[in-house]
Amino acid sequence: MIEDIQTAIPLGFLLSFMIGPVFFVLLETSAIKGFRAGVSFNIGVIIADVVFLLIAYFSSFQLLENLSNQPGLFVFGGMILLIYGIVIFIKKASKKDNVKVSTGTYLSLIIKGFLLNFINIGVLAFWLGLIVIVGPSLDNSPNRIVVFFGTVITIYFITDLFKILLAKQLKKYLTQERIVLIKKGLGVVLIVCGIVLITKGFLPKEKFNIKDGIERISE
Repeated sequence: MIEDIQTAIPLGFLLSFMIGPVFFVLLETSAIKGFRAGVSFNIGVIIADVVFLLIAYFSSFQLLENLSNQPGLFVFGGMILLIYGIVIFIKKASKKDNVKVSTGTYLSLIIKGFLLNFINIGVLAFWLGLIVIVGPSLDNSPNRIVVFFGTVITIYFITDLFKILLAKQLKKYLTQERIVLIKKGLGVVLIVCGIVLITKGFLPKEKFNIKDGIERISE
């Protein structure tokens, strides 16, 4: 068990720094809305990861292969990211973007984090592949698998807390003009991520070698 935990710790740390739409939205939310808002968003992201892990555990390698034959899923997720990015890019920042958020807003941020992570089918492919690869080394023992991936998720979350704290320090430097620039930059990032996912959907099926891309959570 101790060895499983030691192996999982660096993986959880590295996953927290995987560059993708969630990474940038987490930093933007923390910097503009504060620590609690960032944690709320991150809780939603973690819930989506746990759901994906459960799907991966109770599925099989066949499901992993089926994902590669369903490019429409990539197109669907990519379209949502693309539209969301465009909306953020063209939407004007308001004074509400830099004020204390309410309890209801925290709940909406949890939902936002969950959905933004959940629509990226590449995240599910990653967890599925990791289960397939790591499972045998853990003797496919349910207890060892729970300990390993529980540690990964825990370290992932703790590392994100430090990212949120660092991003929060930027809040006092944010003027209305800088908030606009941050949001437009975030919009561009999401648009690019959306285009990448859509492009995956139109690539030939032989390009969907998920096993070779297992080290990446998303593009």
